[in-house]
Amino acid sequence: MALAGVSFEVKEGEALAILGANGAGKSTLLRILATLLVPTRGHARVAGHDTVQQSRQVRRRLGYHAGTDHGFYARLTARENLLFFCQLNLLSSSAAAQRISQLAEQFQLGQALDRQVRTLSTGTVQRLSLARALLHRPSVLLLDEPTRSLDAIAAAEFRRFLKSEILRHGQTSLLFASHTLPEVELLADRVAVIHAGRLLACDTTSTLKLSTGASSLEEVFLRLTGHHAATSSGERVP
Repeated sequence: MALAGVSFEVKEGEALAILGANGAGKSTLLRILATLLVPTRGHARVAGHDTVQQSRQVRRRLGYHAGTDHGFYARLTARENLLFFCQLNLLSSSAAAQRISQLAEQFQLGQALDRQVRTLSTGTVQRLSLARALLHRPSVLLLDEPTRSLDAIAAAEFRRFLKSEILRHGQTSLLFASHTLPEVELLADRVAVIHAGRLLACDTTSTLKLSTGASSLEEVFLRLTGHHAATSSGERVP
């Protein structure tokens, strides 16, 4: 999905949720910020660095979790994959071992660490990808549907971890795409609503409700994207 006229800023320590239907442009936006796509017009900056002209500096400062293709080496073990990414982020051997141990405990990866990635379940690979995004304690986190494929317990634990261990200190900026409205309301300081590649609104949940006359975040989304009339008249929203 092409993006058009999308402009916003995320402050240090702020959590911004990207809300949009499938194909709205959420993943495209995150991939541009992660230096994986080059914008044809306009520019993007992460931690003060241009994502095209200073891509190396950007990558050193961000952690990225993809929604689907996680980019692991399938025949290597989970531990070998994490060690490889630790080396890319210039962690020493001792620091890498310690960090992997910490994240393995946090994401319940202990039994999976020495198994080839190709043998792991979808949910385990998802948890492994989230751990990789946090290896080098990035100042900016980009998460594309972070709780996708996680069971209810793992998803709730990850949200708690993000809120209590990552966001609480106010030093990490979080930009995440999610379809889970309770997750958005729990984690986000502001919400950006994207539809058909365009940014429709970006503000706090309370301000969005007030400006649209909605009583819930779901209703905010439906009103902004033009689906409110359809749902009110009993028609099915596509």
